[in-house]
Amino acid sequence: MLISDEYRRQNAWLHILKASYGTGGKQWAEKVRNLMDRYQTVDVLDYGCGKGTLRQALGINVKEYDPAVPGKEERPRPADLVVCTDVLEHIEPECLDEVLDDIQSLTRRAAFFTVCTRPAQKQLPDGRNAHLIVEPPRWWISRIKPRFHIVEVDLKSKDDVVALTCEPKEKV
Repeated sequence: MLISDEYRRQNAWLHILKASYGTGGKQWAEKVRNLMDRYQTVDVLDYGCGKGTLRQALGINVKEYDPAVPGKEERPRPADLVVCTDVLEHIEPECLDEVLDDIQSLTRRAAFFTVCTRPAQKQLPDGRNAHLIVEPPRWWISRIKPRFHIVEVDLKSKDDVVALTCEPKEKV
């Protein structure tokens, strides 16, 4: 299970209630462009795309997937580059391994993750903090490493964000 029905509803409501929820993708457009150049591809999937600001910022036809956004909830096809920014900390803890497995299965050449390591400033409609998983960078690296070769780590300490560029390992 990638997401429970109740949690999908909570996120869908938050997208409606907060115009700024799900709009952070655009801030990573330059990094994603650089990765597109490095891997010589325009085949990009924004996994957990929210309101689709990465696609808008890049100005190309980025595939988008977000189970809590109508019209973007359909199972995506694999892509050369999978981008997953400000998503993993929002995943239900019991679903994290399946989500990481899903991302691995969709990644042909590289994945780019960013994860915030502090509580969110937003609350879900049920009162919970929007970041369901708050863990330090080392913990996140240990969860991603079984599925991906970590090529680059960038710790943005002022923002409490870890950014990881990875290449998929073969599924065992």
